[in-house]
Amino acid sequence: MTLAYTIEALNAAQFPEFRAYLHEHLQDNGSPETGYFQPQPRGQAEFPAERAAAFERGLGIAVGQPGWRRAWLARRVADGAILGHVDLRAHPMPHVEHRAQLGMGVHASARRQGLGQALIAHARDWALDQGSLYWIDLQVLSSNPGAQRLYQRMGFVLCGERADLFRIDGRSLGDLTMSLRLRPATHTG
Repeated sequence: MTLAYTIEALNAAQFPEFRAYLHEHLQDNGSPETGYFQPQPRGQAEFPAERAAAFERGLGIAVGQPGWRRAWLARRVADGAILGHVDLRAHPMPHVEHRAQLGMGVHASARRQGLGQALIAHARDWALDQGSLYWIDLQVLSSNPGAQRLYQRMGFVLCGERADLFRIDGRSLGDLTMSLRLRPATHTG
């Protein structure tokens, strides 16, 4: 059976529902079936309040300005339940306004059905329409090969690894950086 869903932009009015979805999504982090997809302990299944506030605030900031963020939700057609999300956001450093960082998640019930690819394609197409974005970067835990394969299928290239970056629940987890070029550079130097 094909997964029937729609993808819509997240707005501030939907943020409480989105935060509840993230809380449920994080319940699966570190489980034996899923492994770690967020660098936080298994028992910490909440989206930290300061990160949630920055996320919500970023939805109202213009693209190109410090702290901007845009996000999209995939909703099941039958009942409107959130099945996944993708977001693009500003890098925290100056002079990288031509790049965005990607974050995403897919509910356990909707994995391996093409939703992750659709969410990334949606965010990529939006970034291409902006004209000012040239790259999308992401971080993925080295212990998450399923996500790594998805990103590679979508054109992301491995740029580097920081081994043993996190020590969570008695485990050493590395961090991979991957990037997707959206358009050729227009500046030299």
